[in-house]
Parts: sequence; structure tokens; C-alpha cells
Amino acid sequence: MGTRAHEIHDIVGIGFGPSNLSLAIALEEHQASAEGQPVSAVFFERQEAFGWHRNMLLPQATMQISFLKDLATFRNPHSRYSFVSYLHASDRLVQFVNNQDFFPTRQEFHQYLEWAEANFRDRVSYNSEVTGIRLSEGADAAESGAGQHLEIEVRDTVSGATRVVRARNVAVSTGLVPRMPDGMERDERVWHSSEFLDRYGRMKPEELGHVAVVGAGQSAAEITKFLHDMLPQAQVSAILPSYGYSVADDTPFANQVFDPAAVDHYYFGSDTTRDAFWRYHKNTNYSVVDTDVIRELFRRAYEEEVAGHKRLNFLNLTRVKEVKRSGNDTRVVLHSLLDGEGEQEVDVDALVFATGYSTMDATGLLGDLDRFCRRDEQGKHRVERDYRIVTDPELTCGIYLQGGTEHTHGLTSSLLSNIAVRSGEIADSVVRRRAGAAPAPAAD
Repeated sequence: MGTRAHEIHDIVGIGFGPSNLSLAIALEEHQASAEGQPVSAVFFERQEAFGWHRNMLLPQATMQISFLKDLATFRNPHSRYSFVSYLHASDRLVQFVNNQDFFPTRQEFHQYLEWAEANFRDRVSYNSEVTGIRLSEGADAAESGAGQHLEIEVRDTVSGATRVVRARNVAVSTGLVPRMPDGMERDERVWHSSEFLDRYGRMKPEELGHVAVVGAGQSAAEITKFLHDMLPQAQVSAILPSYGYSVADDTPFANQVFDPAAVDHYYFGSDTTRDAFWRYHKNTNYSVVDTDVIRELFRRAYEEEVAGHKRLNFLNLTRVKEVKRSGNDTRVVLHSLLDGEGEQEVDVDALVFATGYSTMDATGLLGDLDRFCRRDEQGKHRVERDYRIVTDPELTCGIYLQGGTEHTHGLTSSLLSNIAVRSGEIADSVVRRRAGAAPAPAAD
């Protein structure tokens, strides 16, 4: 992807996962339906190629949302970038319908994302890490006649070369950060679920006589099931901080918390309203597991009890206190929450922490620009309904967040459920604010 040195884009997307891919689609479709000056958008992604949770594309693992909650359908049912359009292009639409399942496999949905991404490779640069954003100096803006804009510094992760790209707005979508418990470090035998398939693929099955998985959510349960399938001679231990897995509530009324209208109810609601969302509906997404996975794991454990050959073990109300490494030997110190005092040590060949992710925080990326950004009583960024950070009047450029807005927009902030509508709202905001500002064209 090439950009002219003096070109000022309407928006630069930082990160190119599903969220900014959906934004690229929304901007393209807006251009197709509106007359006037095209919206200029480019995207930068530090990965070498497009990928979304590649290390959790486990066999038979399915999406937890309907195929209709794709990149575009909820915003534009006629979009050529819908999952149905992908199925038609892949000559699998009839077979998918005959399968009678609302939930595609994770592998198929990833193939859909790659299919959509292939249409935007002229607007995205991979191996490109945004290292800083700053406000352009007043003299530059005055001389160009372009008005206020941002300078985005981009580093090529292969060559190390840097360049500066200019834009009137940025959309930050750098994704979630893998979270490890305090004091735990990753290495070749201690993994986070975000790197699971890659790490597992480097091991020989005979090297894995005892594997353990930490966590009580969907990823932890799926990894436990996968290891039990793939290592028929191995001991597999599930280390659960809870008393077993909790079921995900995916019933129709509960799922309404992911509806587009629920964003308004949360955003404009009272503190009591927001508290009720989290208190009553957190079990729709956080640290919960699909019913069929729970039943399958319990069935396997029961059958092993009957056969007298137990290799699937569930350590309930247990936390990892310490990991001792010596060469290839890994000893895990476990702390029992049943009595608060009991401890045991177990030797494992691999330990997987499926302990979730921390929400996106744009503070470090914004650098000095963050001084213009207003915060709430808890120190979090205040965010407008259109996902734009509230800024001081002297900063007229838009900083949009695709993630990290659970405190303002609710449960859907980092999820796919509302991605199409959210991206459409950001696209509309960029276009609307551009029309109001009526900037002069950039000088060549």
C-alpha cells in the first residue's frame, strides 16, 4: 500500500482485525451509496498477515454467535461482504443451510474473514506497527491549508524503517492483551491460550505425559477437550478456580444484552442500570462454557470412572500458586481454596493458562496526545456515543476506539455481536464530522 507524502487521510485504522475490517467495509459501502468526495482510509497491522485468534482454531470448535452477526449484515443486509455472500462465493450455501446450524465452526468463520480481507489489501499495510500519534504542528497545518490533523508514526517491523502518515481521525483497534496471573511467566512449557496451537505444534506427543489447563471459561474447556482427544495416553488436568464449569446463558432474553439497542440502554442508562447489566448478564460471556462442551467433558470423566482408567482430572476450587522450572521439568504448586491452607505439587510437561485477556488501553499509544483526552472519576477515557474519545476543544481530530469501551458502551465493546453496527456508526461519524468541518484539499 502506498500513500503520497502530503496526503491527509480522513481516517487511519490502527490494527486490522475484524473490527477495523468491518470499518473498512462500512466506509466502502458508504462511498458506493453517497455522492461527493471519497472517504480516504488506510490501515496498519503489526502482524505479517491477517489473522484472528489463529491459535484457538481448534477442530470442531464453533462460534458462540449466529453467522448473521458477521462483518456487515446487521448494518446492511444487502452487503456483498456478508457471511451468506461468502458461502455463495464458496459454493457452500446450500450445504450450510442443510446443516441446519446457526453456529459455523471457528475455522470456517476465519475463512470468511480472510475472504473479506482479500478485498482491502490495497488499503492495509502488514508488518507495520504504529509507534506514536501526535498533533501536527500549527505551522504545517496552516501552510498546507488542511486544518488540524494528526501525524501517525509507523515502523516497518521487517526493515525497521519509519514513516509518518497524516490523518484527520484515527480508529484504534489494537486488540486484547493476553493476561497471565501475577508472577507467572510464559516459556516453552508454560503457555497462554493465545499461543496454544503454535506451542502445541512444536511438541512431540510422546513428550506430553501430563498436561494441565488453568481456567474455567470456554477456551479452557475447549483446550482440555482437545488435549484429551489428541493425547490418548496422557493425563489431562483441569485446574479450576471455581467449583466446576458454569454454563453460558445463550437463551433469547439474555442474548438481548448484545442487541444494538442495548448499547443505547447502557450508554444513556443510570448507574443502577449499568450495574444491573453486569450483575445479571455477565454469565452470557465471561468465564462461562457452552452446555454441550460441559456435558461432553463430564461424560468422558464419568466413563473413565466406570472403566477404572482415569486420566481426565478436575481440580476444583484450586489456584496455581507457583511454577517451578528446572530444564524441561515443570512443577506446579497448587493452592486449595476449599480449606484455604492445603497445597500440593504436581509435575507437568505443559501448562496452559486460559486466563483471558486485558481490555485494550490506548493510553500508551496516544502518548502526549492523551493530555487532550478527558477521563471519568475512575480514570478511564470518557467516550462519546459514536465511540470517539471526549477531548478538549482544542483537539478537533477524532480518536475512535474499537474496544476498551465496556465502561461506556457495555458488554458488546470487545465482541463480534455488534461489530457491523458499531463500525457503521464510526463511519457515519467520520463522514458527518468531515462535512461539518469542510477541510480544504491537501496540497500535493
